[in-house]
Amino acid sequence: MENNNICCDNMSNHSGKSNELDDLHDSDAIMVYVSKFDEYGILIKDGGSSYIQIQYCPWCGTKLPDSKRDEWFDELEKRGFYTPFNSEVPEEFESDRWYKKP
Repeated sequence: MENNNICCDNMSNHSGKSNELDDLHDSDAIMVYVSKFDEYGILIKDGGSSYIQIQYCPWCGTKLPDSKRDEWFDELEKRGFYTPFNSEVPEEFESDRWYKKP
């Protein structure tokens, strides 16, 4: 999990450091940042990869970035990927590379 825009020490201390959500469920992390969607969430520790998306930091109240989840799906559909979770998508769509400009 690479995010240089952590809003406060509490968010940093409670956030997982992996891009693999399944790995975070075995850690002490309670927060997740999903770079490909540019969204934050509270992990649901049920053994799966679920989380509840949040719009504000629960500690300091900072407004978090608007999710790019819808744009992610839209951009993949434009490229012919209609079921991205059931098919191989371009590598840049597994991180924030698809929306960040160099």
